[in-house]
Amino acid sequence: MRIATFNINGIKARIDALAEWLADARPDVVLLQELKSVDDGVPRGSLEDLGYNVETHGQKGFNGVAILSRFPLEDISRGLPGDPDDEQARWIEATVTGPKAAIRVCGLYLPNGNPAPGPKFDYKLGWMERLRKRAEALLEKEEIVVIAGDFNVIPEPRDAARPDAWVKDALFLPETRAAWRRIVNLGYHDAIREVTQDDGVYSFWDYQAGAWQKNDGIRIDHLLLSPQAADRLVSAGIDKDVRGREKPSDHVPVWIELDA
Repeated sequence: MRIATFNINGIKARIDALAEWLADARPDVVLLQELKSVDDGVPRGSLEDLGYNVETHGQKGFNGVAILSRFPLEDISRGLPGDPDDEQARWIEATVTGPKAAIRVCGLYLPNGNPAPGPKFDYKLGWMERLRKRAEALLEKEEIVVIAGDFNVIPEPRDAARPDAWVKDALFLPETRAAWRRIVNLGYHDAIREVTQDDGVYSFWDYQAGAWQKNDGIRIDHLLLSPQAADRLVSAGIDKDVRGREKPSDHVPVWIELDA
């Protein structure tokens, strides 16, 4: 089963680019972020015509996450547990049963946190602590779990072309990276780092200052695998070429292949 994460940066604006990639790559499950649309505004027909079941957790103009699946989606849950007053649409999870196994897939759009310090950074760290608790609860079930999305976290200096440019950014501050490690160290596996230790592996290039042309990128889109998922990992990769297509998102798809 091929599972991908893709921050689409506006699904209505980029539905044609998304459909082109889906037709080319043919992933079985896709976790989308930054829909920037309410649920009723998502162009479901275009996605269903490509063979996908569609579940969304939308929000007007901001945030928004979705799961697309060629297989039925069951036990769907929206919103990250831990704060009933949090109205931001940043979390969706469901169970997908493939040819060999059932997989709990969780899609997230983690807060950016800038400017830091400040309330937005406090919200980011609080959200990450809620994520840690949910990730821990999922591990306790000893199931195949994939937590994927735009984490807005640069884990290490090698995950940025120019790490010095990010030292005061919420994506790279020590507190952010420590919160990331607390999640991974529960027992999760960073899928891309399971298959490559190379530098220069990025998933985001800003629209400004010719970042794409200079390969001035960062790696902030991740798939974290429970031990049961990591045992089934066949391959992982980044569809970098999508960034060079017409009217692209500033992110590109990151994917895994599981024996499931």
